[in-house]
Amino acid sequence: MTNTALFKSMIDRYNKVAYTHDYIFGFAENGNIYACITKSDVMPYVLKLDRASRGQGMSLRFKPTTAQKEFLKINSECFIICSEKYFNEMHASMKYNKGETFERICTEYFGQKWEKDSLPFTEGPDLTANGIGYQVKYQAATFCNEKSLNHLG
Repeated sequence: MTNTALFKSMIDRYNKVAYTHDYIFGFAENGNIYACITKSDVMPYVLKLDRASRGQGMSLRFKPTTAQKEFLKINSECFIICSEKYFNEMHASMKYNKGETFERICTEYFGQKWEKDSLPFTEGPDLTANGIGYQVKYQAATFCNEKSLNHLG
């Protein structure tokens, strides 16, 4: 299977088992942290195929290039959610990774209290706001790898 075919297949298989197809993608740019609310149809344009950890095959990752950031700004409801300084200060005060820091900022943006959870992407959203369940992904996030997708069917 070519990398292009594998990339498409992994996105299709991921979407088949994902609980939600609504996303909030986050990234840093020019001293700001952006939050981009969108649907799964942007995945082929903003994800990349990457090598997963040893024995896991390939992975789908959100590691946006400058062009992909611009794509999100144009093709989603994209806004500055906080400064990079605020993000880094919050991240330094937490024991969690940057993705979880971004998830907390998004949750608080929607007026909710954030709590760490371990809910699989197949069973529920990271955040529900205005009646919509979102999966929240910050730059450098891994969506899944071949091995995990193979176990999901």
